[in-house]
Amino acid sequence: MTEASNSPRQPRQLAELSNVHEFLDQVRLRPGMWLRGNSLEHLNSMLIGYRAAMAVHGIAEDFDFWNPGSQGPFAEWLWLRLGRHSSLGWATEVEREAQATGTPAVELFFALVDEYRRERQLPEG
Repeated sequence: MTEASNSPRQPRQLAELSNVHEFLDQVRLRPGMWLRGNSLEHLNSMLIGYRAAMAVHGIAEDFDFWNPGSQGPFAEWLWLRLGRHSSLGWATEVEREAQATGTPAVELFFALVDEYRRERQLPEG
């Protein structure tokens, strides 16, 4: 391994990011800065805002976390992964799963996102 690959990731400016997964990588670095109370519901709200801004500005990007009319590919994957479906959304269900397993919700969310990325062959953060 090179020295660069062993060094910790550094925060980047938002203008340097090119997609939602790169944004989530920034949230992962400093969740306390982005998420009041480490709430996944707050993250979900931010991601819905991200998706809405894409639509307003006519930006085409694959978006896994919410689409008008559906909860998005990540939620559909999560329902299969957890063996249940929920109309409450991925954030609520990840928080419930985290509470049941005694895992911090943000930690569990990023573990699930990493698994989702691997299965979909998306770049990991």
